[in-house]
Amino acid sequence: MTEAAINIVMRALADPTRRAVFERITQSDEITVAELTRGSGVTQGAVSQHLKTLRQAGLVTERPDGRNVYYRVQPEGLEPLFDWMSHYGVFWRERFAALRTLLKEIDHE
Repeated sequence: MTEAAINIVMRALADPTRRAVFERITQSDEITVAELTRGSGVTQGAVSQHLKTLRQAGLVTERPDGRNVYYRVQPEGLEPLFDWMSHYGVFWRERFAALRTLLKEIDHE
């Protein structure tokens, strides 16, 4: 888990519009830019820019087919974020266990 990989994924998902695009992609096997643009309130150019960022972060892949390009989620792209969160999950479980022990001790006094 490198800090650079975590930063890239977090920056990519920090933007609410880009996160919405990513979420729409997760809801389909494959989807085109035109389909992502439809009903989003964002221009096709903006959607394309968001897709570029998601692609560079390793969160989506593209498959050209004639005039269309199909996008799909690349689950492995979330591994840096998952690893980072898992690390802190252990941290907080340990802290909550210590707090629980302390509260039991205080309750018995």
